[in-house]
Amino acid sequence: MADRVCGNGFRMKCIGLAFLLACLFCGGAVPAHAEGRAGQEEQAGRAGQEEQAGRTERTKEAKREGQTEETERTEETKRIEETKQTEQELAAEYRKYKRRLEGVEQQSDLTDSGFDVIEDQIFPLETACFGSVSLVPAIEEQYHRLVLFLTNEDGTVVYRTDELAVNHWQEGKLKQTVQEISAISFLDLNHDGLSDIVLLAACKNEDGAYTDRNYKVGDVLFQNEDGLYYDYRISDRINRFGMNQSARSIIAHVRGGASTEFLYTASTKEELLKNGFVVVTEQDYFRQFEKLGYLEVLPGTYTIADYSVFMVYLVDEQGNIVWSFQPMGDFDNLYALKGIVCTDIDGDGMKDLLVFAGYNYADGYGAPVPEFACRIYYQRTDGFETDTEVTKKLSCGEEDTAAGLVEKARAYWGWSKET
Repeated sequence: MADRVCGNGFRMKCIGLAFLLACLFCGGAVPAHAEGRAGQEEQAGRAGQEEQAGRTERTKEAKREGQTEETERTEETKRIEETKQTEQELAAEYRKYKRRLEGVEQQSDLTDSGFDVIEDQIFPLETACFGSVSLVPAIEEQYHRLVLFLTNEDGTVVYRTDELAVNHWQEGKLKQTVQEISAISFLDLNHDGLSDIVLLAACKNEDGAYTDRNYKVGDVLFQNEDGLYYDYRISDRINRFGMNQSARSIIAHVRGGASTEFLYTASTKEELLKNGFVVVTEQDYFRQFEKLGYLEVLPGTYTIADYSVFMVYLVDEQGNIVWSFQPMGDFDNLYALKGIVCTDIDGDGMKDLLVFAGYNYADGYGAPVPEFACRIYYQRTDGFETDTEVTKKLSCGEEDTAAGLVEKARAYWGWSKET
């Protein structure tokens, strides 16, 4: 009985083994637990390959980033070295220039030392430090810097200075843009009993803006017991806020206290009026601006030493200044406001601003030269953008009108009110 049981068990095992071998060799199904183990091993293999590929890519990326950073460091180092070299070269040039300046002992040495004397601007001057001297202005020929020399009766140079705003106009450069002196005045500006000096220099750039005509830079030199000194804060205000039209406007500011600074810093209409801003009532009106709301278009002038500075403001119903425009640019004086139009000019559905006026500027001899000019300001989502294209192509004269210039500007943009 036992032998039969053992035999049957052996036969069952053989049958099971034969069935398994048949499944393997004949394409039969593999048991689920065996298939699961194989899938796990395959998935683990793929994951390992992906991880290895990821590590390889990260290594490559880190290498690329390292190379980029190294390149940037190299370029930055190169820029720093070039800047240092430029600064060193500039410093060396400046030292040579200063040695040449300090080496001038006689007025007769100026020409041979590279200084072009402005003969028609030499004036006598009483000083507390040197007594009776002559003020001898000269322009350095190579770098176009303005220098003032004080000389005594025998032509000996007793004082010299080039500490002037006009010699710092081109920042970081030794070479400046001085062409000539437009005006020199002498009077006591700070009420200390000593004559101070007001200078107005005419400048012209070699490239960029102002290559076609001169612009002005004003300077003030105060006298004390040691000679002359320059207050950069006063010269900065004079030039930054347009009080350099003439020696008279500089004197009105320094001696009389008049100033155009409020035109650029005021935040309310009340502040403008309190400081002497005169509204041009004929062109004062309200308009609905799409992005800025219902605003007053407020044009007007402020007069300093017979010069009218023209500004246009946009003011909200509470009297706050929302935007400001300075249409006269670098002209000296407004003499005729022809019109201000608020309408869509560039065809974007928003009101723009066109200002048409007559101005004047001084020629090389100080005589006023009239000129009509048009300025256009395009309304944008965040304020206004000054036109730099159309106004260059629009010729305008006394016979033109603001409405006519609007149509010309629209034609430039390829549309008209009717279309």
